[in-house]
Amino acid sequence: MRILITGGSGFVGQALCRRLITDGHRVQVVSRDPAQARLKLPEGIDVRRSALDFVDTPPEALVNLAGEPIAGKRWSEAQKERLLDSRLGATRELVQLCEQLKASRGHAPSVMVSASAMGYYGDQGDTVVTEETPPHDEFAHRLCQRWEEAAEGVTAFGTRLAILRLGLVLDAGGGMLQRMLTPFRLGLGGRLGDGTQFMPWVHRQDLVSAILLLLERDDLQGAFNGSAPHPVTNAVFTRLLARHLHRPALLPVPAKVLEIGLGEMSRLLLTGADMRPARLEEAGFVFRFPTLEEALTDILG
Repeated sequence: MRILITGGSGFVGQALCRRLITDGHRVQVVSRDPAQARLKLPEGIDVRRSALDFVDTPPEALVNLAGEPIAGKRWSEAQKERLLDSRLGATRELVQLCEQLKASRGHAPSVMVSASAMGYYGDQGDTVVTEETPPHDEFAHRLCQRWEEAAEGVTAFGTRLAILRLGLVLDAGGGMLQRMLTPFRLGLGGRLGDGTQFMPWVHRQDLVSAILLLLERDDLQGAFNGSAPHPVTNAVFTRLLARHLHRPALLPVPAKVLEIGLGEMSRLLLTGADMRPARLEEAGFVFRFPTLEEALTDILG
């Protein structure tokens, strides 16, 4: 199958590309910097600047992972617009590609798996969150809602849409875990605030397998929670990470310090959702790393 990926040179995208190539698929990647992207990706991947550049070699499936990191910078109004534009721009381009291929060739790609995030639900306290849980209205929810609404445009051209609301993606070499390792190895780690906020997480290998399932199964559409079945609180995450690194975790960061330093963005660290992958499990998906203990053992040894 020929599969086009936006965000293919990112943390999740790189692992997905490697898996697809290994499985014998043909991979196309959209990148603002094709030369740099090619350095990160396996040989033989067709990298171009725009999804619309692939009209001449039409993909059969789409995976939409593009978007500026939500925790990269303090949330000024300008940064909020950049976060939104980076997601909507890439997604709308895929909708345009579907429209052009439907008009010129009679059919659009058969499926699109489009990323969203756990932020769709907003702060849920200790409520168990499934795909049916009503969201709490805040910026992270509105960002994800508009992202998902933009993706829905592909369905007008006969493309099946599966939306994957991602938890924190864990693996070696990148992501949130990589940023945490240095302070924890120095013995400077600790819980954030009171530590009771939930942290839905998923091993990158399981996430890639979930994307493949959604690409392959014609009966799966709509929203799916992309997280492991056993989320933990920040306090538990902190304790387990410190134990795996054989270091203490005795330096909690008070909520007020985070609120002063990060402003509204501090909500990413101080709130969360006990998010469960109800629909993936109903579809028969089996997690290779269902618990944080198993995931950290695999990643950290």
